[in-house]
Amino acid sequence: MNLDQLLDRLKMDHLQASLDTLCEHASKKDLNYREFLEQALAQEWGGRHQKGLDTRLKQARLPWIKTLEQFDFSFQPSIDRKLVRELSGLGFVERNENVILLGPPGVGKTHLAVALGVKAAEAGHRVLFMTLDRLVSTLVKARQENRLDRQLQQLTYPKVLVLDEIGYLPMTREEASLFFRLINRRYERASTILTSNKSFMDWGEVFGDQVIATAILDRLLHHSTTLNIKGESYRLKDKRKAGLVPGTSQQQEGSDDTDAQKPDTENG
Repeated sequence: MNLDQLLDRLKMDHLQASLDTLCEHASKKDLNYREFLEQALAQEWGGRHQKGLDTRLKQARLPWIKTLEQFDFSFQPSIDRKLVRELSGLGFVERNENVILLGPPGVGKTHLAVALGVKAAEAGHRVLFMTLDRLVSTLVKARQENRLDRQLQQLTYPKVLVLDEIGYLPMTREEASLFFRLINRRYERASTILTSNKSFMDWGEVFGDQVIATAILDRLLHHSTTLNIKGESYRLKDKRKAGLVPGTSQQQEGSDDTDAQKPDTENG
């Protein structure tokens, strides 16, 4: 059995495709056998990891790829950079905790949520992004087709579920009930990242029922980190400088007027 056959049997496609280049590099650098083997295996592992990452990012259905390194922290000084760095370590994913990003439109909530989703995908976790409107439509359709339990189970599989734009459109009590069932399914089983332009005090209005809103918050906040972003829209900064948009001092209040908080994670 020759080398090509061995690589094919071992499914080392990435190494097989670059073997000639690696051998030429090893000869020029006068690598010993151990060094060459290390580079060869690193080439195969790197190719497999990138292929897996590309697949996970495609399955995540992210609106675009954004990273934490691309975020302009200087424009939003209210953000606790230390807390964001801590979240980027993905300890919250390992502990099945949630992350809630609050703030007015344009302050970077979705960018940070997507960036954390990308981090999770890079670490090998299954990620899924959905706007709240799309999620609700999916759940309502599943209920109408008598497959709600199966749909809820499918939405429980992703280790990280990113739910964007909570509060932009009001929900009926029935829709809020479906949302609660999903949050309840994922509670202490997986992590959910949410963005909202409404403070927690307004969630009763968002979900059309204060009791359901309280039940949702109870499960979301039990093990969670809240990042409250206070500032103006990043998207409008250039137009504002040009005088095309009037300045604004709009601020988004959080659940307890703190920039960032970590609720108690003890059982209760």
